[in-house]
Amino acid sequence: MSGYAEIAAHYRDAIVNGDLSPGDSMPSYAAVAEEHGANRTTVIRAFDVLRSEGLIVTKPSKGSVVATPPVAVTGAGRVDRIRRNGQQYAQGEVSSGHRTWRRSIDDPEVCQALDLEPGEECVIRIRVFERDGKPTSVGLSVYPPRATAVVPELAGEAQMNGFFGGLYTERTGREVVAGQRTVGARQASQDELNSLAIDVPAHAAVAVLVERVTYHDEGGPLAYWEDVHAPGSRIAITPAK
Repeated sequence: MSGYAEIAAHYRDAIVNGDLSPGDSMPSYAAVAEEHGANRTTVIRAFDVLRSEGLIVTKPSKGSVVATPPVAVTGAGRVDRIRRNGQQYAQGEVSSGHRTWRRSIDDPEVCQALDLEPGEECVIRIRVFERDGKPTSVGLSVYPPRATAVVPELAGEAQMNGFFGGLYTERTGREVVAGQRTVGARQASQDELNSLAIDVPAHAAVAVLVERVTYHDEGGPLAYWEDVHAPGSRIAITPAK
């Protein structure tokens, strides 16, 4: 028998992972109660939790349906989803504006994360994620030479399909794991404002939410990822895998 928190967690995972898409109808209370061995009151409480989190809404004649969109998807969240069900994008989500270049890295935070001396050259990749035609986030990733030596595809212009760690592990036998994910706010750069289609006066300050995570193998750091989310985004934070 499942409690309301377990039932809510089950459907939360299904929504965040893309198994249930925006606009999909949720199962009936009776069906959920039978599947999870719970009573109707427990199921209603679980659905109320999902409703309070903005994951589902109630629509006339349709009952409970998955909200559109539920929450913003982070880069690390995509990796988690790829590992669970092989889906890189959520329903209605695409990426565009893919750019790749080599550049000397001087940012103290990135140098510390990747254990680099200032001025070392890395590969930088950037792309813009859109959902239903609207930009939602800018994804930036930095790869030091020890990563691109094993996965030279990272230095190419072509879009990467899937998580680079899969190729890295296949070629080295070493597992790639995520470090601590952190989230903080800062002022957006003009390039980020342009990418997110935010039109404000030149002197205006716009705060954006930034998620950061570093990926490692047993030998050290392999990648630094940064997701810059549009103002007003709601982000589901789960433990990185």
